[in-house]
Amino acid sequence: MNYNRYSTKIKSFNELNGFDFIATKTKAITQEIENKGKEYILGVDEHEFKNYLKDKYSLEPLMIDYESEHFDMPAISKEIKEDPFYREKYEVEVYVFTIKYRFLGSGILFSIHPFTFTMTSTEISVNEHQNIVSFDFKLFKKDPQEFEREKNSIKNRAFINLENANQYANSFNQEISNFIQNEFLSQKSKFLAENDFFAAINIKVNPDTVSVFTAPGLQKKIIPQPKVPNNTEYSTAPAMSKEMYDDILKVIYDSGKSMEKKPALYKGKDEEGLRDQFVYVLETRYEATTASGETFNKGGKTDIILKYAPDASNIFVAECKFWHGASEFLKAISQLFDRYLTWRDSKVALILFVTNKEFSSVLETIKIEATKHPYFKKIKGERGESSFSYIYCLPQDKEKQVYLEIMAFHYDQ
Repeated sequence: MNYNRYSTKIKSFNELNGFDFIATKTKAITQEIENKGKEYILGVDEHEFKNYLKDKYSLEPLMIDYESEHFDMPAISKEIKEDPFYREKYEVEVYVFTIKYRFLGSGILFSIHPFTFTMTSTEISVNEHQNIVSFDFKLFKKDPQEFEREKNSIKNRAFINLENANQYANSFNQEISNFIQNEFLSQKSKFLAENDFFAAINIKVNPDTVSVFTAPGLQKKIIPQPKVPNNTEYSTAPAMSKEMYDDILKVIYDSGKSMEKKPALYKGKDEEGLRDQFVYVLETRYEATTASGETFNKGGKTDIILKYAPDASNIFVAECKFWHGASEFLKAISQLFDRYLTWRDSKVALILFVTNKEFSSVLETIKIEATKHPYFKKIKGERGESSFSYIYCLPQDKEKQVYLEIMAFHYDQ
């Protein structure tokens, strides 16, 4: 696929006014509801239709995969420059690099000026067909250090408002959710009042208004989300699919590995400071969930907990620890299972921050010692060089299987 064919050049996070964007979308929602007509609004499953509208119009927070950084051979051209002292013109070679990254989320967010904004921006290209964002920069000499300086300078200007954009997305989603709720009820109430009036003056209501309509299907979300069984009257426990569990672990693993390359993100931080880096990514990624740190669960406070917002049920629990040797590692597993997990907690993770220089040795120790724990059942495999999957059991119920992912990250500076 031709990358440039589907790319749009914009000023990063500085093209569309955030307030105007909300106004445009709420107007479109109103028009879509009104265009459905009385028969549809009174006959459709209200819950399904409102969820359809939320899925269609909501913004998915952005996550840039900086590890996917890619650039090809630069375009080489000639430019005329002028010596500032002697006013002489001379020709120089120019190397134009295009740096590309993959991203997840709503590409339109790259264009929106969020409510909170750092006054820095630069030109980027966004390809929503391939989920790639890129920027160009020029280099006038073949100097690797100069290449890194220029690349990082443009990268910082391009994406400095990424967190502000995601905060805007969360605010936008909440606002349109409320708007959809109120707008649908307004239209439905109007039609019901109209039918009551017709009945009062002995006009027969069109029988088609009692037909049941199905909300349109929509394939938009690429991120798995929690689901609750249809028969919620009898089963209120949310079900997290394997796909969502895999997605959560991938997000944590990719974020942790990315931090390894950026000492400024972990240097001098304690467990709480490092934990918050992961909580932020999780809390902006999944609908109908809340992510928090140091939350009470069973007999103590667990580091990361993802809850299904409507009924506050747990769907994912994780504990963060610095590596202090094999014995402390096994104690950390016991602490996670003995103090924090209830019978309904079945998908969990232990996140280890390793400061030792010999990281490979620590990884081997983890793999050996993890199988010695009394709650261990079997090995499920490896998701990466430092992410290991196991099946454990609960101490109070040996038949209850718990998926445990043990991840280690090397933060040695």
